[in-house]
Amino acid sequence: MSGNVRLLNDTLAAAKSEGRAALIAYLPAGFPTVDGGIAAIRAALDGGADVVEVGLPHSDPVLDGPVIQTADDIALRGGLKIVDVMRTVREAHEATGKPILVMTYWNPIDRYGVERFTAELAEAGGAGCILPDLPVQESALWREHADKHGLATVFVVAPSSKDARLAEITAAGSGFVYAASLMGVTGTRESVGAQAEDLVRRTRATTDTPVCVGLGVSNAAQAAEVARFADGVIVGSAFVKRMLDAPDDAAGVEGVRALAADLAKGVRGQA
Repeated sequence: MSGNVRLLNDTLAAAKSEGRAALIAYLPAGFPTVDGGIAAIRAALDGGADVVEVGLPHSDPVLDGPVIQTADDIALRGGLKIVDVMRTVREAHEATGKPILVMTYWNPIDRYGVERFTAELAEAGGAGCILPDLPVQESALWREHADKHGLATVFVVAPSSKDARLAEITAAGSGFVYAASLMGVTGTRESVGAQAEDLVRRTRATTDTPVCVGLGVSNAAQAAEVARFADGVIVGSAFVKRMLDAPDDAAGVEGVRALAADLAKGVRGQA
């Protein structure tokens, strides 16, 4: 079974043809429960997100801020397994027809088995993986299996990345390039900053692959700001915070839907 990298490519191209950036939402699997997580992801997609990154919760999420760490802890204490992540991908994709990626640290894949993980992700209808802590020079095995199963390999670049390093990373990746807008962990920020625009410019000089910006975007005005110079706007902590702050799960899901609709206006310049 082949994964959905082509659907991801087509979705990003379609947004570009409409003269706008794509909206990419991040939500962890298993939060607040497996079923609740699936409902939240569906709400984000129904609300206006073009793509979703499903987080695979990790006990030591070194690149994630306190909001996502809290959600990960809830999911793990609930007994989340990789099979539940695959189910989340499958049901979200089947319900919406939109591209679903998994965002994960390398250790869970390494323990699970690269061939097994890629085969199951493709079978579930997944479009690929974002691997923030996998060094490009150590990624050959992953990329071999991802390519075989029709999955995108999305690497992360940061403002500290030198131009030569950017070229090395973008040559190895596929789907899109995840440009971290600033140094540090995930979380909402008052402003996204000029570093992001400079990083996108330097990254685009090395590749034709879409460049999408994450870390710090939490509202429509920020989404509109980033959409001026990026191919995609990635929002994670703001969605998770809607779930955490809600009085109950149903209200959290509706909060996610409303935020997605607001951000969708932002990337279309309607904020």
